Amino acid sequence: MPGNPSKIPNPQREEDMKAKLAKGESIETLDEMSDEYYDHLMNLMVQQADSELAGGFGYVPWIMKAPTTEEMLVVSNIVRDEVRHARAMYRLLEDARFGVDDWVEKMDFAFRVEDNQDLGDKRASGDKRVNIFYYPIESWADFVMFNFLMDRGAGHQLEDVKTSTYGPWRREIDRIFKEEKTHIAHGDYWVKRLALDGATKAEIQGSFERWWPRVMAIFGRPGSRKNKRYRELGLKSRDNDDVRRTFAKEVQDNADRWGLTVPKWIPDWQKVPEDSVIPG
Repeated sequence: MPGNPSKIPNPQREEDMKAKLAKGESIETLDEMSDEYYDHLMNLMVQQADSELAGGFGYVPWIMKAPTTEEMLVVSNIVRDEVRHARAMYRLLEDARFGVDDWVEKMDFAFRVEDNQDLGDKRASGDKRVNIFYYPIESWADFVMFNFLMDRGAGHQLEDVKTSTYGPWRREIDRIFKEEKTHIAHGDYWVKRLALDGATKAEIQGSFERWWPRVMAIFGRPGSRKNKRYRELGLKSRDNDDVRRTFAKEVQDNADRWGLTVPKWIPDWQKVPEDSVIPG
């Protein structure tokens, strides 16, 4: 991605930015950003924009596959929300002189991997979507579990943006966050309904097993250097693992109420490589 297109000399711009951040003031324009701040901000905002768009595309088939006409309308509204969120983020990127149209034109946001493929924390394409959006949604249980887990996980991540030092992003998130809550509520309603019905409990538990490790990987590694720098610049406020634990506790509380079992999850960074295990 391109660097900060501002013409103000870098050293002076960085000193001025540090002074603003030290006083608790927002960054509002490109001219106030250091090159490093700009690069990190672009990475985070492109990741959100691409995720919103890829998510909306992944939901489109479920407009027709929804179980009732009422749900067809609900899903179409969710798709509309996600594409609108993407457009809002891309508009912020345009204001930051990021080449949005060229970027979107070269990416395939409808691309999905095979359902049995395990990406871990890796991406499968050149876009910056959170990698859970590469997996296909195969059933209605998958769709509502995705709302229940991923929309909730994204909501916990967006909480940090609500205190971001970049003012335009922070203000936009307030609007986006309200609609994301309705998506979470949709997932909660359906997961509870399917979990409490003996005829569908096994199916929704199966979706839980499939999506849980994928969503737990979206938060990133604990204590990462990049996350630490985000926090120093005020682009995030918590360590990756703090956000993940808050999210997991909320899911556990709901699962306990509805009789679902939270699947076990071992992070990639805690797994022992197979070639290091001495045969017994």
